[in-house]
Amino acid sequence: MASYPRPDFQRANLTWQSLNGPWSFIFDDNDVGVAQNWHLNGLPSEVTTGAASTGSNPAQSGNTTTHKKRDIEVPYAWQCPASGIEDRDVHEVFWYERIVEDLRSEEQKKTGDRVVLRFGAVDYEAKVWVGGQFVGGHRGGHVPFEIDITDSFAAASKQTVTLRVYDSAYDLTQPRGKQYWKAEPESIWYTPSGGIWQNVWTEVVPNVRIGDSSTGTLLRSNDIESGKIKAGVRVLGRPPGFKYSVELEVGFGGETVSKTEKIDLPKETDLVSFEANVRVSDDQRAKISSVSEGWLNNVALWTPEHPNLYDLTIRLFDPAGTQIDEIHTTTGVRSLSWDNSQFRLNNTPYFQALFLDQGYWPRTFMTPPSPEALKTDIELSKKMGFNGCRKHQKVEDPVFLYYADRLGFLVWGEMANAYEFSSQYVERFDAEWKEAMLRDINHPSIVAWTPINESWGYNNLPGNVEHRNHIRSLYYQTKTLDPTRPINDNCGWEHVLTDLSTFHDYTDGDVLTEICKTLEGIVAEKGDHDIFLPAIPSDPGSSHQSSAPIICSEFGGVNIARSAHSGEKDWGYTTASDPKDLLKRIEKMMTGIVEGGLICGFVYTQLTDIEQEVNGLYTPDREEKLDAGEVRKIVEGVRKRYIELLK
Repeated sequence: MASYPRPDFQRANLTWQSLNGPWSFIFDDNDVGVAQNWHLNGLPSEVTTGAASTGSNPAQSGNTTTHKKRDIEVPYAWQCPASGIEDRDVHEVFWYERIVEDLRSEEQKKTGDRVVLRFGAVDYEAKVWVGGQFVGGHRGGHVPFEIDITDSFAAASKQTVTLRVYDSAYDLTQPRGKQYWKAEPESIWYTPSGGIWQNVWTEVVPNVRIGDSSTGTLLRSNDIESGKIKAGVRVLGRPPGFKYSVELEVGFGGETVSKTEKIDLPKETDLVSFEANVRVSDDQRAKISSVSEGWLNNVALWTPEHPNLYDLTIRLFDPAGTQIDEIHTTTGVRSLSWDNSQFRLNNTPYFQALFLDQGYWPRTFMTPPSPEALKTDIELSKKMGFNGCRKHQKVEDPVFLYYADRLGFLVWGEMANAYEFSSQYVERFDAEWKEAMLRDINHPSIVAWTPINESWGYNNLPGNVEHRNHIRSLYYQTKTLDPTRPINDNCGWEHVLTDLSTFHDYTDGDVLTEICKTLEGIVAEKGDHDIFLPAIPSDPGSSHQSSAPIICSEFGGVNIARSAHSGEKDWGYTTASDPKDLLKRIEKMMTGIVEGGLICGFVYTQLTDIEQEVNGLYTPDREEKLDAGEVRKIVEGVRKRYIELLK
């Protein structure tokens, strides 16, 4: 049986059905499907396409080709082997189709429950029909959306869902992350992933219900001294003028810590705000024998070493006082601060030893082969002594954060970037970045936000005020949504407005050690880019702030030399002769970064090999390329040395 795709926010008495599995699928290279009413008549058994432009597939090279309707295995992108399609040609328009059923019982129908169709992520622009009627759509390839399809079942309990997807192979203003726009992947760019690539399911929900974080339910659990959490719960579907109420129950270790009174929704808004106590009594703490570490005045704190989580139950009541909805979720109480050149977790200086993690698998590409695969990647990272990751150029499946919360793993949230700047890019990026943040904002494992990497999409930050202003606007948009986490505005160089001074440096150990000895070396030009920006007319420029934490947010990237026949495309920033040499290089680089006493964290490139980029510490199949225990000794030694240098 499939596992529920959002275990981090789950209804009691859940009624849902996974739509992963076979769907009918066909390419529509000439984009004729809407005109030919495929959404009304069903996908054709085949379609012949002719030349529309030049490109890499037969239909675009002056010939015609016939595409047949086939089965695709959802949720895998059609380019990857697991999909059953595994086509690497350019196809910008394609369609999906399958039967769905009304999951509601007769009782649920009487109470007015609704059926929603939920997509974890569809790359890039989707339009959805049910029973031939258009029901909605979404733009943005890395974030979730849902559509109420209840009314589609008025005529019959089974209906056809039809999905048309447009995913440009060439539009570089479209956020795409590491998905390459040329014919063959090379260097640090990979085979693209189009269409459905995260879970799809239907779910029965109350007509009036508790919304998730994407709709505005936010949990603030960063006040470790007061022992209070602040919650804002969004209620969806409330009829105007009707009185509904919400309560929150907090539990820990099987004990009920607190329970708020029922709080009425205000007349003017569907958001109710309140505080709840998370401080346990002495008697309760004595009963919670399973948790002996990580306490502050009877508040259980969250850290990677002690990932304590409180259980939260949110209940919604109708005007008669009858409970109509109940959500189970969790929160971790922890504080973050970033000043005095330190990153502090729960008011304690904390060295972040992070992997660059790009979430890629050989047969499934960006989609994890199973939920457990996400857990495995965290466990493999911790096995080597790393306490977190910078999840790079990808909004990962939410199950990853579910496990990160529970296993104790720091995560930097990052958006998939575009590569050209325009007004359309700004509109697209702003919307999708906000959706990505809201989806993940309630996870204690998220400890930083990175909207932009290495000026991708901004090819003239040194001289263009408009480019600078957009990154500055992203900083303020992010800070407005979430003032509790630091912002890494433009990871690596050309910072405009940032809480963290991050830099990327792929030089080898001796050179990196010299660079990290002085602030001048750290903020000096990297990769032909200034770390901070000079002043230009109408813009004051930027500079390192003396209190800002400094983090080497990319380094390493070392591959191991392989035999001549192993592949001409094998790529890394530098090359080690064998695993022993790689281990020595890692130790030299990591020690050099911390020994200068200026840097409070690093991000090693990278967790696993991906296609031609073979600079991971694990193979694509997650096998160790060098002894994990030896790497762990180095990482733990560096973290210990950092604390020693603070004394």
